[in-house]
Amino acid sequence: MAETSTRMETRYSIRCKKIQTRSSSKLSKNKQAFTSLVKPSRKERKPIICRTVPVTETKDKKKQNDSSNFFACEICVEKKMINEAFEIKGCGHSFCSECIVRYVASKVQENVISIGCPEMNCQGVLEPELCQSILPSEVFDRWGDALCEALILGPQKFYCPFKDCSALLVDECPGGEISESECPHCNRLFCAQCKVPWHAEITCADFQKLNADERGREDILLLNAVKKNNWQRCPGCKFYVERISGCPLIQCRCGHAFCYHCGSQRMNDHYCTVCHR
Repeated sequence: MAETSTRMETRYSIRCKKIQTRSSSKLSKNKQAFTSLVKPSRKERKPIICRTVPVTETKDKKKQNDSSNFFACEICVEKKMINEAFEIKGCGHSFCSECIVRYVASKVQENVISIGCPEMNCQGVLEPELCQSILPSEVFDRWGDALCEALILGPQKFYCPFKDCSALLVDECPGGEISESECPHCNRLFCAQCKVPWHAEITCADFQKLNADERGREDILLLNAVKKNNWQRCPGCKFYVERISGCPLIQCRCGHAFCYHCGSQRMNDHYCTVCHR
């Protein structure tokens, strides 16, 4: 029995040694595989190339990009976005759109039809069709009307005498005998000879003899009353006087003496040397 037990113990120990050697070999192999994944060999390592960029270089590039998006308008002297620039064809000068709009509006208001480049000593000219995209409609229309008016000769054009109309009219028969006319815009009558609202109570010859401050409707009614009542006008104070009876010599309250029939001041002892009355 003792011999059999010793033999079994030796077999068991030999078997345990074989298991230990096998497990240790497996662990060493796994360890080598793990280390190869985590830490590559020197032959498999690749160099990493890094380039350092100075901070000043990046700042300069940003400044260049920012400056390329802006420009300085020479009228308002302000920095504007490049998309706000308006370039004048023919000379190449650029200004901001807001300044060009104000510049054109001021010139049109001054009745300037040929608007040049705002740059001093520049021969460039602004064209209406090229400025239409930035101009307000009322400024563009007024500019176009001024250009059309410039094509009409001076004696042939005049304006409606009514202040709330003032439409541009063209005299197609200059020097003609037509007097009563109708404005095609406001449909009111005016005199084509005198270029004033229609004066039915007085002829054109008598109307043109009146002073500029005596051509109103009330003045014309007064003139009709003067003719109807045979009043006479004092040559000194320009007031109308009425003689009821007596001598034709009239002594006005302003001090002037004149003939009531012809208005002459050459009176000789209550006798007029002009009309002999």
